[in-house]
Amino acid sequence: MANKRIYELAKEYNVSSKAMVDIIRQLGFDVKSHSSAADDAILKAVKGKFASEKEEVKKEIEEKKKKAEARQQAETDVHRKKQEVERKMLSELRKTKKQEIKKIEHQTSAKKKKDRRKKKKERIVDIKAVKATFKKTMSSLETTKKRKYRRSDGKGELTVDEDSLSNVIKVTEFMTLSELADLLKVKPAVLVAKCMELGTMATINQRLDIDTIGTLALEYGFTIEESKLVGEEDDDEEQDESLVTRPPVVTIMGHVDHGKTSLLDYIRRSNIIAGESGGITQHIGAYEVQLPGGNITFLDTPGHQAFSSMRARGAHVTDIVVLVVAADDAVMPQTIEAIDHARAAGVPIIVAINKMDLPTSNIDKIREQLGQHNLIPEEWGGKTVFVEISAKTGMGIDKLLEMILLQTEMMDLKADPYKNVRGTIIEAQLDKGKGPLCTVLIQRGTLSVGDSFVTGTHFGRVRAMLNERGQTVQSAPPSTPTLILGSTGVPQAGDSFMVVNGESEARIIAQKRLRLKREKDFRHLKRLTLSEVYDRIKEGQIRDLNLIIKGDVDGSVEALSDTLAGIQHPEVKVNVIHRGVGAISESDVLLAAASQAIIIGFHVRAEPRAAELSAREKVDIRLYKIIYEAVSDIKDALEGLLAPDIVKVEVGEVEVRQLFKVPKIGFIAGSIVKTGSVKRGAKAEVFRNAIKVADGIIGSLKRFKDDAREVSAGYECGVGIEPSFDLAVGDIIKLYKEVEEARKLEQS
Repeated sequence: MANKRIYELAKEYNVSSKAMVDIIRQLGFDVKSHSSAADDAILKAVKGKFASEKEEVKKEIEEKKKKAEARQQAETDVHRKKQEVERKMLSELRKTKKQEIKKIEHQTSAKKKKDRRKKKKERIVDIKAVKATFKKTMSSLETTKKRKYRRSDGKGELTVDEDSLSNVIKVTEFMTLSELADLLKVKPAVLVAKCMELGTMATINQRLDIDTIGTLALEYGFTIEESKLVGEEDDDEEQDESLVTRPPVVTIMGHVDHGKTSLLDYIRRSNIIAGESGGITQHIGAYEVQLPGGNITFLDTPGHQAFSSMRARGAHVTDIVVLVVAADDAVMPQTIEAIDHARAAGVPIIVAINKMDLPTSNIDKIREQLGQHNLIPEEWGGKTVFVEISAKTGMGIDKLLEMILLQTEMMDLKADPYKNVRGTIIEAQLDKGKGPLCTVLIQRGTLSVGDSFVTGTHFGRVRAMLNERGQTVQSAPPSTPTLILGSTGVPQAGDSFMVVNGESEARIIAQKRLRLKREKDFRHLKRLTLSEVYDRIKEGQIRDLNLIIKGDVDGSVEALSDTLAGIQHPEVKVNVIHRGVGAISESDVLLAAASQAIIIGFHVRAEPRAAELSAREKVDIRLYKIIYEAVSDIKDALEGLLAPDIVKVEVGEVEVRQLFKVPKIGFIAGSIVKTGSVKRGAKAEVFRNAIKVADGIIGSLKRFKDDAREVSAGYECGVGIEPSFDLAVGDIIKLYKEVEEARKLEQS
């Protein structure tokens, strides 16, 4: 081993020359200075010392790690014990509540029996006795609800109206104060005064939120029960004698590219997938299939994770879920999500293991992974039906259909085809020639051409009905998907669909719903206060990316909006200020120009005049056919709004060799540039014995007696630090510059 100088050895171990000399002397070697040669014995001893110190540091780190793990385990145990105690307390509380409920029910039942016995004989009392009893009761209990007394004859005798004893009223959110006064049997002026007592200023025609309605009702001894959607309040129950067997509604769910649409293709002997962009299902499709054993209605939901809400709607209108899993792949996150949606809807699951014709299929792996999510095959003693299929060759398709029909027989699905029509909007879109088109899944009753209907905040009259193949039909019984024409607008996917007696009634119901929706949107509109404005200015880092989303169908618009709005970061966020169905119009461009927004078009294009206006107003319009591209571009845009990271880049290193005192200036460090270069005005950090002791900038730089702008490595120079600092011989001055580095959204 060749001998080294001690200062070279110090540089190798990243310590100062003086420190290395002290270390060698501590090891028992006699050396004179940092320029002395280090023989093999010294090198070996120094290496051993640094190695031993490194091992000691490792041991300390491991001990700290063990202590941290032990502390974390102790905290976990304490948390677990706390949860067990809370669980026990909750169980005892529920038990006590159940006992109290039973006691109250018993008392209520006894009171009802007593009231029934009293009703058998009408109570006729003297008016003076009634007044005396009434005053006595009101003086002892002020919150008692006033009973109504009606004059029965002209002799001054009164009878008690027993119907006034009911203290439950049905209300709707955002009803007017006048309407609430009618239900409470008080004058509106009295209710206005009561609102003022509670600290709320309200007029007779002002709409009240549900919390205010509940508070006012309690003041008069009433409890409220919120009514259903406007128009569905009197929706009576179905009678058993009018129920008939209906076809099952089957939803095909699973991960993207696992063969869901290909399976439906084989069953229908058609090519649904040819109409989808990129071979990916972008919309919900409802299809009715006629089989020898009965009809089946299939819902084909998209498998991409961005369409979680669409899959959720598919699960909640279905009777059976067919979960498609590729045998050559694995149980993916979207597969697990589909399982959760199906369980949340409370529907049975039939697992179809697809692509069994491929040599890379591994069915045992799929069964094991699904077993981890409580989908146990019947062959393993579970209750889940597993069917091995191939959507390409048709293997196992007949068995799958047989299992669906068998499950249907066990569920005994029935509906009343003679009651008022009720259904759900599966999809809606705006067609240039036909107008609004709504895909409806009929759940009860029979829909016919000419029926007046209400869906969401829109109404209309059925002008025509088409099946999934575009053929005209005259009626649609329960569990039948149909495409209807005649709506006044494009409803949202998932809206309820109901048939009413006439178009005028439909218009009234739709207008009421629209008023309630506007009131709700107005109440939920977020308005900034001065304090919030100050907080945002104080934080200073929140940036917004405003978006306007237009698409061909409402389901895709909603899914894309939910996906983009879900991209979160502490410093930037997405605001979807408007979304709609149809081509990009001039009003969309004007809104984008006013709000500095970007327009996203999904399967739609801009109208000619809108395109001209966007070029004139410099509004950015992005058109997409695949949702992956839209999400990727928005993420890139958000990353551009992120404040960049400031990174220090070292540009040079200077070692102080000697100090010179200059009058009126201070100390100047006679130094040598070891690496890089040093420039006047550069930012600097001063290190002493590898410890940072000061920050500053290079205030003066000289080469001999002349001022210099830059000195390169290997040359000597005079360096002055600002602000002034007491430098010492051996200090290391590191020069650096700050560089902005683009940040990624995944760092959030």
